[in-house]
Amino acid sequence: MGGEKNVGQAKGGKAKAKTPRQRLSDKEGASGGDSPRKSTKANKERTEATAKSQRAEKVKVQKKVKAFKTESVESFDDDVRFNLAVKEEPEDGDFVPEKRGKKRKRPEDEPMEGPSCSSATPTLNRKLNEKDEADPRTEKNTKEGIKIEKKPRKEEAEHPVTTKKKSKEEIEAAKALKIKKREEEEQQRWRWWEEDKYEDGIKWKFLEHRGPFFPPEYQHLPDNVNFYYNGKVVKLGLAAEEVALFFAQMLDHEYTTKDVFRNNFFKDWRKEMTLEERVLISDLNKCDFRELHTMHKEKVEARKVMSKEEKLVMKGTNQKIVEEYGFCILDHHRERIGNFKIEPPGLFRGRGEHPKQGMLKKRIQPEDVIINCAKKSCIPEPPAGHHWKEVRHDNTVTWLASWTENVQGSCKYVMLNPSSKLKGEKDWEKYEVARRLKSCVNGIRQQYQQDIKSKQMETRQRAVALYFIDKLALRAGNEKEEGETADTVGCCSLRVEHITLHDLLEDKDCVVEFDFLGKDCIRYYNKVPVTKRVFKNLKLFMKNKEPGDDLFDRLNTCLLNKHLSSLLPGLTAKVFRTFNASITLQEQLQQLSNMTDNPAEKLLSYNRANRAVAVLCNHQRVPPKTFDQSMANLQSKIDGRREQLALAKSELKLAKKEVKAHSSDSKLQAVVERKKKAVQRCEEQLMKMEVQATNREENKQIALGTSKLNYLDPRISVAWCKNMEVPLDKIYNKSQRDKFAWAVDMTGADFIF
Repeated sequence: MGGEKNVGQAKGGKAKAKTPRQRLSDKEGASGGDSPRKSTKANKERTEATAKSQRAEKVKVQKKVKAFKTESVESFDDDVRFNLAVKEEPEDGDFVPEKRGKKRKRPEDEPMEGPSCSSATPTLNRKLNEKDEADPRTEKNTKEGIKIEKKPRKEEAEHPVTTKKKSKEEIEAAKALKIKKREEEEQQRWRWWEEDKYEDGIKWKFLEHRGPFFPPEYQHLPDNVNFYYNGKVVKLGLAAEEVALFFAQMLDHEYTTKDVFRNNFFKDWRKEMTLEERVLISDLNKCDFRELHTMHKEKVEARKVMSKEEKLVMKGTNQKIVEEYGFCILDHHRERIGNFKIEPPGLFRGRGEHPKQGMLKKRIQPEDVIINCAKKSCIPEPPAGHHWKEVRHDNTVTWLASWTENVQGSCKYVMLNPSSKLKGEKDWEKYEVARRLKSCVNGIRQQYQQDIKSKQMETRQRAVALYFIDKLALRAGNEKEEGETADTVGCCSLRVEHITLHDLLEDKDCVVEFDFLGKDCIRYYNKVPVTKRVFKNLKLFMKNKEPGDDLFDRLNTCLLNKHLSSLLPGLTAKVFRTFNASITLQEQLQQLSNMTDNPAEKLLSYNRANRAVAVLCNHQRVPPKTFDQSMANLQSKIDGRREQLALAKSELKLAKKEVKAHSSDSKLQAVVERKKKAVQRCEEQLMKMEVQATNREENKQIALGTSKLNYLDPRISVAWCKNMEVPLDKIYNKSQRDKFAWAVDMTGADFIF
């Protein structure tokens, strides 16, 4: 004992004085004889041998597996508690790098904290220390010479994490509450589809509402914000100043660089000026809107950094407006109104190169608005000092208010929400007509194939146009005044310049190349092989015509729809498009779906079927600006998850080896089971992320929402969800489920379009 004490003093300098309890412990240890000392020595040797083999195995794994990411698998908190290696101490004054990996021998005179320990370390102590030992970041940084100081758990208690993990009981209670709330909503829902329909033409019997909500009046600019003309401050009148602010708000947009936009704006702006202002301001290039633009930007930024309390106040104000103006009473049921706010004034943008872009959209006043409500209802009060243009009581229409906007002269309406009865009935009827078309579409196809050979040019053109609408799901197109709208066309309004005929193209005969701007200025480009008879007719239609001439000069949309309605009541060119979209979805789902797939793969199959419809209908979109960055972020997460999976597998492998060495230890068996579950969870998460990445990439330029909400019979999706055991909320969000509540309620798993 004395010799050992001297060695300790030589190493560490002056030895610490022992407490009475430590001296008593030394005496008890000395009286114990040699037997415990030998047992301790044997156990230590056995522990060192096991530790060396485990460390060698661990080094091999670490060469193959990279260091942990900060994000870790949820289960690793439990898994890392099992100690598979001897603790490696950080480098300090008592330990040099050459001694790393060797079991530290505690000097006999060193005071021990807590209860006295035997030579065999209890499993509990190993579990408590495992988190420090198993962290690869600590090992990696130690190898690189970086010293990491672990913070004690007491400090973690001093700074508690705000997000408390919910217990199983709390999670179950939250789920039960959600289900209960959903059931209550279902009980309160107006099940109009179970009621008898009104006679033809009647939409409602009672309608009451508060009228539309008008935007606030314009207020003058602050005194410190000025408009400059030719370098001098100019104080504009209220009307001219408001229009100037509209232009200033768009200074950072490319619209304000276009000549058409600038010319239209300046022309309409001058109409709002006083005589003196028009005389002074004659050149838009001399106008300086920068201070107005800066003020607008500051307001935008201020809204972004609003405090939580300010946001709650704003939310409360908006909610009051919704409660007052956002609901109506329809046949004694409370229904949500869709667009109850009248659009504020501004500058018209349009889509594509619209010839009217930059024109002023004037402020709508109550004197411009027609109100529609029931005779026995309370007629809504107009704003103070104003009156309505007209009050009607027309129950054959579905709008609540109407006015005419000044730029394009089109009528604008306040309508009910998509989840309302009036909208739902219209959707249901549309899809039922499309289903009826299925029973007679073969006859209609035979008819237009015969009409292609007709001696009358009008009949031939109608047949060829119907062929394209059926095969390519083209829109019919509407007649437009030249120069008044963007140059967009449909099937009936195609011009000679929009198609190119190829007798042979890419090893295919009789190919028609389409290239034109469709609705919303979306380009339609397609190369389609057609029948020889259709190809000959197209050559005939193009003969002796200029590129700007109409391809179907003896056909328009009205004539086409009139012919279709004679074949089937209610049939239009749009119904053909709806029919082809819905039947395509159903066929694709039958081909792609597999009951044995996991939920992520089933959703991928649905989205691929939906994508086939979107491609057919030419529903494109511009990729989001953040697409590349979001994909890079997702890919980094996938890479991190793969590394975690590799590490989880290696931990499982080591745990299995430990079980083989100590097969009778039930605690080790439990650890192996936990690690198996960790590997399984990691694999599921990885697959989910990979499917998500595939889905995003495939839908980069395809808009799935348009076809899902407007062209696909929702009953097909509901039936598929029931057959594939996929929750409906994976396909439709809450507002979409409300919109299609009639389909959700009436559709069984055996539904066929």
